[in-house]
Amino acid sequence: MKNLKLVIIPVLICLALLIVALPFLSACGGGESTPATPTIQTGTLRVGIMTPHTGPAAEKGVPLRNGNLDCIEYINNELGGINGYMIEAINLDSQYKADQAVININQFMDGGCLFFTTSSSTEMGYVKEIANREGFPGLVCYSSPSNYHPPEHIYGQMPDYGDDWTAFSSYYLENIWEGTGTPKMALMLLNNPTGYGARDAARALAAQMGVEIVATEEHASTTLSEMEALTRIKALNPDVIYISSTPKPAAIIIKEARDLGMYPDVTIGCCHAAMVKSLVDLGGADVVNGVYGVFPMVSWNEDVPGIAKMVEYVRLLHPENENNGDYMAAWAQSLVIAEILRNTLEAVGYDVLARGDAEAWAAIEEHGFKGLSGYDVGGLQSPVSYVSGDNRLGRSLRIYQVQDGILTAITAWVESPVVRYEDFDWYGQ
Repeated sequence: MKNLKLVIIPVLICLALLIVALPFLSACGGGESTPATPTIQTGTLRVGIMTPHTGPAAEKGVPLRNGNLDCIEYINNELGGINGYMIEAINLDSQYKADQAVININQFMDGGCLFFTTSSSTEMGYVKEIANREGFPGLVCYSSPSNYHPPEHIYGQMPDYGDDWTAFSSYYLENIWEGTGTPKMALMLLNNPTGYGARDAARALAAQMGVEIVATEEHASTTLSEMEALTRIKALNPDVIYISSTPKPAAIIIKEARDLGMYPDVTIGCCHAAMVKSLVDLGGADVVNGVYGVFPMVSWNEDVPGIAKMVEYVRLLHPENENNGDYMAAWAQSLVIAEILRNTLEAVGYDVLARGDAEAWAAIEEHGFKGLSGYDVGGLQSPVSYVSGDNRLGRSLRIYQVQDGILTAITAWVESPVVRYEDFDWYGQ
């Protein structure tokens, strides 16, 4: 045993010396060096993310949540977070309910979040008064004009539901309408900001553009049938029906319009909340084939820089969400989250942000949101920039059509000019 100890001790000493020398050996070696692993800093950058992943909008909320969190996992694991600080996502379910959304935003503020996001205009509509009063900045993925007109502390990731209506109506007039006189349009609107954004845009611009609004029908997110409303609309002999709603009600409306013999003779257009894969899944490819709509993101099969990594993660973690525009929109939202944090961290340092208080919120808004300038979001959407007086960060969208069950882009990017709704006497009434 004594001789064995004499052998082991020198070996251990040599191993220890080798371990100490390794950093110096690697620094002096002649071969190619491997990139250093990003340094992980102490502390996190906490962001509140609100999604309706249960309740009547869950068909959208689940892929939106997955896209948000998968992208943040990618940013933390592969990019080393933001300058070495990890993003800590506090994800809360709104259930698409006002009381729960209010509970959530208070939890975000009390919990040291630097800013917050919502998936939907409806969620933001529930909490924007609190956020604006407290100076707590927010980013909404799918937005409505009422979320940020007049501009305060809420920002839209992409064009809003008013922009959708304007872009679709312009396309319809230039490329589809072949009649004489003024086309007659019926609006079928979800009874919340998703629908009211289109209503306000039509109210502001329809006469100027040369569109006659002959009917405005509202429905709930839980609707099971809109046959009565469609029967009233059919009697008015419209040329086009515009649906500003979520996928489930939109699928019901399109199916019943078909059952009434209205579609495909009457053109149907949808807002970007409805123009996603779940519309096809819920309505059936043969039923919704030919429907037009707008969407502010690229197609899944396009060759843009941000596609490959997103596809890698969706196939690994949530393969059921592949080809879903909601997943892509939320992935892009998380890239914007990261850019906002990066801008602010570089401007003021971590110590200011570590407190997660009103001073940190002000820094996030001044340097993060307002510091956005031409960030390309991996090419997944139009570049995001802040422009004074216009709290939309992205301003371009595209016209899509369901073709053989696939949502297919049929135009290039269309820029949406700002409409100052707050200048109209009827706005907000």
